[in-house]
Amino acid sequence: MITEIDKNTALVLIDLQKGIAKDTVHPVKDVLAKAAILANAFRLAGLPVVIVHVNPVGADWAKARVEKPSAPQNTVLQTIAKVAMPITGFTDIVPEIIIKPSDILIEKKTWNAFFNTSLHEQLQKLKVTGIVLGGISTSVGVEGTARAASELGYNISFASDATSDKILEAYNHSMTNIFPRIGEIGTTQDIISHLPVGK
Repeated sequence: MITEIDKNTALVLIDLQKGIAKDTVHPVKDVLAKAAILANAFRLAGLPVVIVHVNPVGADWAKARVEKPSAPQNTVLQTIAKVAMPITGFTDIVPEIIIKPSDILIEKKTWNAFFNTSLHEQLQKLKVTGIVLGGISTSVGVEGTARAASELGYNISFASDATSDKILEAYNHSMTNIFPRIGEIGTTQDIISHLPVGK
């Protein structure tokens, strides 16, 4: 339940890009619509909007041994992906999320939008103490970023209807077992109703 949104809170939208925002357990058009509503509400309130996308090509973690690869695992595949991703628009933000000149754009290489990016530094310059998180996938990019945000001391709110996952059990695990331990969960409307007025 959302009890409060800090006066200096940023909206952080994770991986709402063409290569990821599809095949979700919730209708993706509904998730994107809620994310767009949140972005507009934050801009109207004079609060920062951060739009994050992932480009895993060349990431160190993509070279490690894993049982279920989610990125190209060898040099040849990485080279192919480096060429193919721009052609397919993998990293392009979906058209439902309109990018404004005032938005902060972050490219990440891992699940965590804070790791090896300028996100924390930019939020600190704006004196941000809280973040609202939404995006796809809940159990990957959103949770990875949330764990880091918690370690950095941010107050975190999760927009339950502006997130989704490709696996229902993974979404439910994050929402039920992880997020309540590091933040508060509410709907887009809950969050908007708590946005500070006259910031």
